[in-house]
Amino acid sequence: MGDEWWRNAIVYQVYPRSFADSDGDGVGDLAGLRERLPHIADLGADAVWLSPFYRSPMVDGGYDVSDYRDVDPMFGTLADFDAMLARAHELRLRVIVDIVPNHSSSAHPWFREALASPPGSAARARYHFRDRPNDWESVFGGPAWTRVADGQWYLHLFDPAQPDLNWDNPEVHDHFADTLRFWLERGVDGFRIDVAHGMAKAFGLPDAGHPYQMALRNSLPLPYFDQDEVLEIHRSWRKILDGFPGERIAVAEVWAATPERLARYVSPGELHQAFNFDYLDAPWSAPALRAVIERSVASMRAVGAPPTWVMSNHDRVRHLTRYGGAEAARAALLLMLALPGAAYVYQGEELGLPEVTDLPDDARRDPIWTRSGGAEPGRDGCRVPIPWEGTEPPYGFGPGASWLPQPKEWAGLSVAAQHQDPTSMLTFYRQTIAARKKHLRSAPHTMEWLPSEEGVLRFRRPGGLTCTVDVSGGRVEPTGNTVIATETAAWTLGD
Repeated sequence: MGDEWWRNAIVYQVYPRSFADSDGDGVGDLAGLRERLPHIADLGADAVWLSPFYRSPMVDGGYDVSDYRDVDPMFGTLADFDAMLARAHELRLRVIVDIVPNHSSSAHPWFREALASPPGSAARARYHFRDRPNDWESVFGGPAWTRVADGQWYLHLFDPAQPDLNWDNPEVHDHFADTLRFWLERGVDGFRIDVAHGMAKAFGLPDAGHPYQMALRNSLPLPYFDQDEVLEIHRSWRKILDGFPGERIAVAEVWAATPERLARYVSPGELHQAFNFDYLDAPWSAPALRAVIERSVASMRAVGAPPTWVMSNHDRVRHLTRYGGAEAARAALLLMLALPGAAYVYQGEELGLPEVTDLPDDARRDPIWTRSGGAEPGRDGCRVPIPWEGTEPPYGFGPGASWLPQPKEWAGLSVAAQHQDPTSMLTFYRQTIAARKKHLRSAPHTMEWLPSEEGVLRFRRPGGLTCTVDVSGGRVEPTGNTVIATETAAWTLGD
């Protein structure tokens, strides 16, 4: 499995409730994941990242945790987790699990105790209670404060069912340190840290001072995101990870105003990786992509960390839809996997799944949909369960109907339909990942831009592999020895 495996890894994200259902309740689970792990191994991934599977009321898809050290019955048991983990390791797949430290569920025993305790109590000190709210806004819309029966207000940067934890409280630090050790001792290979920029709040919880905070959160400093003190928390976690064998890692979900701010989270002694949302959010345009790539590579090189690249995840419209179709999605894969650093693949993108934009209103579950009164579609469209086989829903996802309805047009996109097709998206992903491992696995994290026409990105990696992508949709004629190509993109060796 190699030293510093994470620097060049390909990590496959599993959204457990939408991956594979073993018991017929319509929701994916750990036993279903265990049975389908060979698909991920065959794809060529190095690791699997699991979105939350912990005990939860599921108000926000499991990101409202009521017990950080147990499996929700919806997904199985701790024994099911152990069996899945063992099978993954048999297949030489590392396993990264989500940790949600910014907030707990309102059903967490701590918060229930806080509501039953008076203002000023030790129970309330684990959260942010105050007599008057400030002007902070929720990521999910509306104010970030909810009033309780005795008149105090509590902070929730997300849904009211997700009260923010007070990281000035030593009990909170100790609880999560013990939680990390609990899963590390079970054998997990690392953690993806949800809202890794959000745990520390500015002293005194001052007003942000302006409206529309969520629309401006990536361009203006906010007193509840990206505070310097959050790095102290991550440094303490890095020490815990370093105390276990086998290069256990932490990946930060961070929203930062600049790549330089982002780089602080992966400086020496901090975390191993941080998601590059500037790349995910960049439009399919040569100037925009080149600018993001150049700044991302430079900022990571300055602190000795690998860049990371991702095009889709459980919170974003699938990139095949954003980029305008399958040909652009293939070209985008060649671009992403040629870049230096680590890459993340979201379940279903290897099948060419589009965003599902026509879900029935009564099927939607995302709190963004409900809190906006239907004004915002939410994230359910990228969370529809993936198709495995067959010609009708649920396409082998499980014995019964899936928790979100699958389009009738997906029969040709199933794993079984694409498995033996040499022209399919699945085959293309397997071939591209294999080519990356052959030609770029040990390459230094450097790249050289080459002269190119307008609308074209062209660069060379150490070892002589050249990537050419015509983002404008024009045809690319490979020069040199072709490694892999589409109509609009190519990898070649030599001049």
